[in-house]
Parts: sequence; C-alpha cells; structure tokens
Amino acid sequence: MTNNDILKKLRIALELKDTDIIEILKLADFEITKSELSAIFRNADHRNYKVCGDQIMRNFLNGLIIRNRGKRP
Repeated sequence: MTNNDILKKLRIALELKDTDIIEILKLADFEITKSELSAIFRNADHRNYKVCGDQIMRNFLNGLIIRNRGKRP
C-alpha cells in the first residue's frame, strides 16, 4: 500500500474535501496547491499522477494531530 492509497483512504474515512486537506497541511506549515493535491489522487497510470512522498504524508498526519488535539504547549 502506497502513501497515495493511505491518503485516499483517510480522505474518505474522515470525509475530507480538498480544501480541508490543504488547511490541514497548512497547520503543519506545509503549502500545497489544489492542482498538486489532485495529482496525488489520480490513478497511477494517468500522465499527471504524482507520488505522495513521505514528507507530504508526515505533514498531513502532523496537521491532523494539530487539528484534533491542538498545538503542543
């Protein structure tokens, strides 16, 4: 299972929209455009497919923690 698959499953499970994911990444001080994000959610055989690297996944998970628990004191 790739990071792309994990991010897709989390998006569905948490009922997140693209704008929600962008905001979550901003909480972790990581900027991504809507077009870059849509490239991550494309099929692997699409010409504009982008691999979701470890950095994006790490920042998404950190942003999700900040969103749900708040910042560390």
